[in-house]
Amino acid sequence: MLLYGKQWTRRELEARAGNIGQLGGIRRWRLVEGKEAGVDVIQIRTGAGLEFEVTPEKGLDISLAELFGASVSWQSPSGNVHPMHYEPEGVGWLRTASGGLLMTCGLSHAGSPSDDETGSYGLHGRAHHTPARQVTAVEQWKGDELELRVSGIVEETSIAGSKLRLVREIISVMGQNRITIRDRVENFGFRPAPHLMLYHFNFGFPLLGEQTTVTLPQALLDARDPGTPTDSCGRWQAPDANIVEQVFYHRLLMEKLAEPGVAEARIHNPCFPMGGVSRPLTVKLRWSADTLPLLVQWRMPGAGEHVLGLEPSNCIVGGREAVMRDNGSLPALQPGGSIEYKLELIMEAEG
Repeated sequence: MLLYGKQWTRRELEARAGNIGQLGGIRRWRLVEGKEAGVDVIQIRTGAGLEFEVTPEKGLDISLAELFGASVSWQSPSGNVHPMHYEPEGVGWLRTASGGLLMTCGLSHAGSPSDDETGSYGLHGRAHHTPARQVTAVEQWKGDELELRVSGIVEETSIAGSKLRLVREIISVMGQNRITIRDRVENFGFRPAPHLMLYHFNFGFPLLGEQTTVTLPQALLDARDPGTPTDSCGRWQAPDANIVEQVFYHRLLMEKLAEPGVAEARIHNPCFPMGGVSRPLTVKLRWSADTLPLLVQWRMPGAGEHVLGLEPSNCIVGGREAVMRDNGSLPALQPGGSIEYKLELIMEAEG
């Protein structure tokens, strides 16, 4: 294991610690106050500076994420609200969305509220407010590497309706500032099931500063709202209480990807705070472009809502009607069918 700039064997590290938890690992606790009461938190520390929190009650999503004690994620004013307070109608999702590093939008709907012959769908679907089951959190030695793994199942079901199952693994390795997310969504019903999926990654201060730049994969670019200028996609700015959100669609050019089947976006801050000093930091978001061919960019440098959303997706966010117009049909899984997604976050400090 590479830790503290040196290679170690498992036994060398165990000889230097009464419990490996003093270096990193997994801990669990439960929140007890206000609307967060009852929410479990699984904390992962890699020992290399990265710490992040997984919330099983919130779709096994990732809340606060820090590097060397400084946040890379944006946290919503709502906090990690327990899903018992979720308001599924309309835009009620906004009252209980946690923000954090990742909010999963799906499984049968993502984007603006919609109504069709199958029913009503609130903003961004139910996944982020659906508690996971069969949740496990395991530290496992593999030779001289210690793997930190959280897994579980999130299901969205309805009598006489869709039956979708998300099987999720979140993996980190001691000594590395990297998060790997491996998802499989299955249709375990007996009818075709619409499946709209969007990974709502939320980045915030101090990763986002006036000197921060954003590098996005080559793509066909257009704005959600006609007339919105697109020259701001690669830069950031100071908070502005009067700014209006901007949403951009980056339709990936598969032949232009640096690595076949894998897209990558980068956020670079030349002066990220690390232990009392500032050093350059690059955060890379990589994902499977074959199953997530669209990157939605939510640019909101407001006051309080000071957040950059990078959202790999299989659909635009205008609601089911807009997706139908854009794609010609809704993305769907056939009975017994499944689809896999892989995403990685890699944090690289310089100096």
